[in-house]
Amino acid sequence: MAITISIWALRIAALGIIFLSALPFLPVGAWWVRICDFPRVQLLALLMLVLLITCILRCYSKWQTIDTALFVLIGITGLWQISFILPYTMIWSEEVPGITEIPEGNPSFRIVVANLEIGNEEKPAVVEKLNEFDPDILLTIETDQPWMDELKNLDPELKLHSHVVRDEGLGMALWTRLEIIEEEVKHLVSERRASFFTTFALPSGEIKFVGLHPTPPGLKDSTGDERRDSRVRDAELMLIAKTVSENQQDSWIVTGDFNDVAWSHTTRLFKRVSGLKDPRIGRRMLNTFHSEYPLLRYPLDHVFVSKGFHLESLDRAKIPGSDHFAVIADLVYIAEKGTEPEPEGNDQKDSKEMIEEGIDDAQEKSVAAPEAGSSE
Repeated sequence: MAITISIWALRIAALGIIFLSALPFLPVGAWWVRICDFPRVQLLALLMLVLLITCILRCYSKWQTIDTALFVLIGITGLWQISFILPYTMIWSEEVPGITEIPEGNPSFRIVVANLEIGNEEKPAVVEKLNEFDPDILLTIETDQPWMDELKNLDPELKLHSHVVRDEGLGMALWTRLEIIEEEVKHLVSERRASFFTTFALPSGEIKFVGLHPTPPGLKDSTGDERRDSRVRDAELMLIAKTVSENQQDSWIVTGDFNDVAWSHTTRLFKRVSGLKDPRIGRRMLNTFHSEYPLLRYPLDHVFVSKGFHLESLDRAKIPGSDHFAVIADLVYIAEKGTEPEPEGNDQKDSKEMIEEGIDDAQEKSVAAPEAGSSE
């Protein structure tokens, strides 16, 4: 009797995991749907655990047809989950080429993306760590006034440029030792979420840089208990992808805390529409959140690049007191400009709809930026 009950419990668990795995197929922005994009690895591990326990229990009871059908479903779902994960292993071909010999007169430069966490009380230790990273470009996220006061102790060669100082984890700041040709702070969808557009001068040419931190799905609305869906986030990503695709002759770096995993429909659509490449593909996942929970980590902080960039190294590093790891990318830019967007099927239509829905959602929540929709 106990074995029978256990087997039925495992069947129900397996069906639940399969349901959660398939849920992101729904073309909706509801946070509880989109959040199921995140735990691909964890859901795969749970499926394998259910499979293993079922096999053990079946050693003591008769195999049934329903078990065969369920095993087929588990196998198909497991292989499907693996298809999302494999590109972020060394089995896959590298999407951004590596480089070991740095061209003379064209040194590598280091980008550090650091979500500092708004309530982090280890500020002096964080600044010390950031100085140890020795970045050429530093993007700090969740930067409020107490953080800005502490970040004055950064290496003096790192000059503060674009910055928006806000509470509630909405601030962001860009620091660099590189020459800046032009810079602009934009609010593409929400008046509460800024994006930085900066042009840097390198020995081999100019590069366009975008830093962003869109709204995370599931975040409680500051005006009540309602949780935000993914539409505002998706719209911001699609608007940036659209900007990149309309300026294919330029070289681009787009980076920040996307609040989205690398394998989600939205981020993969962002890649296809923009033509940008992910240096983690062919290397590793580089999970950056949550730093305190090894079994619940996801790749939320990204660095995407266009053609002409070669990767010297890519790593993550602990930020004292933060729930995110920092991303550290050492890049070499060799003057091969341009992107090659690769939209498929209804990608352009889907992207346009995401932009429209995100702007509508921001307007409904009374947080739409005045310029929202001007880039459509």
